[in-house]
Amino acid sequence: VVTRKGTGDTALSQLVRLLIIDEVHLLHEDRGSVIETLIARTLRQVETTQQMIRIVGLSATLPNYIDVANFLKVNLHKGLFYFDSRFRPVPLKQTFIGVRGTNKFKTRENIDQACYEKVLESVKNGDQVLVVVHSRNGTIKTAEKLREIANMEGELE
Repeated sequence: VVTRKGTGDTALSQLVRLLIIDEVHLLHEDRGSVIETLIARTLRQVETTQQMIRIVGLSATLPNYIDVANFLKVNLHKGLFYFDSRFRPVPLKQTFIGVRGTNKFKTRENIDQACYEKVLESVKNGDQVLVVVHSRNGTIKTAEKLREIANMEGELE
């Protein structure tokens, strides 16, 4: 197995022919160095063994996809596949709403209320809704707050 340390079962790593990196945009985050090391070791293995390993990087939010493709040593004309919103089976609609508050608590409360109103409007129109939150903890808090507001508004079945 290819690891950050470079030790492990090398016989097993020699069998790998496909490396899929989901959420490749995390290269820019705190743990990105781990992903970068795994990619570098894989590329070095390809160079030393001359056995190809296909590397597939996946991300729904990668504005610098050409930079990442260059890092992965992708042939930009033959091996780079970029799918934008035109390839979606269902159109994606993004909404940005400015929210203010007199303090951090009030701002958070206003964000949650605005989010709830947009979610409710979309659901009542028969649409699906995805609320993007930037952390696991924030996702839980947002979901709980939306449920709490819906309960207070009498919208829960």
